[in-house]
Amino acid sequence: MNQDFFKYQAQTTPYAAGFEVEKAEGSYIYGKNGKAYLDFVAGVSANTLGHSHPKVVNAIKEQADKYLHVMVYGEYAQEKPVELCKLLAEATPEPLEVTYLVNSGAEAIDGSLKLAKRYTGREEIIAFKEAYHGNTHGALSVAGNEVHKREFRPLLPMVNFIEFNNENDFNKITEKTACVIVETIQGAAGFIMPKDNYFIQLKKRCEEVGALLILDEIQPGFGRTGKLFAFEHFGIVPDILVMGKGMGGGVPVGAFMSSKEIMSSLSHSPKLGHITTFGGNPLIAAASLATLKEVLESGLMEETDKKEKLFRELLVHPKIKNVNGKGLMLAVNLGSPEYTLKVASRCMEKGLIVFWQLYRNEYMRISPPLTISEEEIRKGCAIILEALNEVE
Repeated sequence: MNQDFFKYQAQTTPYAAGFEVEKAEGSYIYGKNGKAYLDFVAGVSANTLGHSHPKVVNAIKEQADKYLHVMVYGEYAQEKPVELCKLLAEATPEPLEVTYLVNSGAEAIDGSLKLAKRYTGREEIIAFKEAYHGNTHGALSVAGNEVHKREFRPLLPMVNFIEFNNENDFNKITEKTACVIVETIQGAAGFIMPKDNYFIQLKKRCEEVGALLILDEIQPGFGRTGKLFAFEHFGIVPDILVMGKGMGGGVPVGAFMSSKEIMSSLSHSPKLGHITTFGGNPLIAAASLATLKEVLESGLMEETDKKEKLFRELLVHPKIKNVNGKGLMLAVNLGSPEYTLKVASRCMEKGLIVFWQLYRNEYMRISPPLTISEEEIRKGCAIILEALNEVE
């Protein structure tokens, strides 16, 4: 299988691991080599409830017995997509009330940009340096790392960039601006947190000039920071909320959410302002609904702060420069990309899966399932410390 993987499946780097997976359950992935690997990555923040959570699996099976795809998005009323959108509206603050279900976080980013331009009638987009929003042409256009963009130009025009946590850049947000798009916590840059009242001031500036604020919650959403969405920590509500990854509990999904007034602008002049065949797929919606219900009802969000504190208590070592992030969205600075890759490789040898940040490879990613136990946290952190002691 390993040989066929490299021969027939398209690769995105010259150094894919090629790890052969047999099964995955809870906090563990099991290889075909018979070994169990504790997972501190959760499919890059996607497996909110761990692997093969029984409620998610059962929801998929029950829906599969009824029907799969029946019609393109937005035509038929189907039980699970409707329930999912209703529960999202009930679980989020006003004026968020209407959800457009799509296939991925990147598609949701593209849809949110279209929505902002359509609603405001403006063309300029303000994005952030070191931002990452996905890899479709639209999402790449608002990414803030030129190394990942330059070979794919031309991208969207009229995108201007400002610096995260720098209020002096707010004067670049003007009456020409359709939207400001920003990650609530900058992901690929190393889980960089907003400072003080930064988001309150950013939202105020958007309101002053009539620009919409789009928050990308693709990574921190669905309980990862101890709230359903990370913006709830910072005293604001976005005009458009983007989600994905952990929303599906392990299946591909994305969505963007706004007020009825804003979202309705996609339905006319022209109609079909965004179109997707498989968005709102009932199988995916069933899994997403089961995930959302479990996050809201299980108490997992309330445990996140305690688990973060345990990680920070245990991950103390001379080779650890600092730890960024919040909740179960942590980035451990090991000083250099080369060293981080060596440590990650040694951890894998010892039965622990860790990863690194896309732009800042010196940061080791820790984003385990919300279901991870304190015992598993202690076990994984012990392996990290062993690797740090062993790798020069």
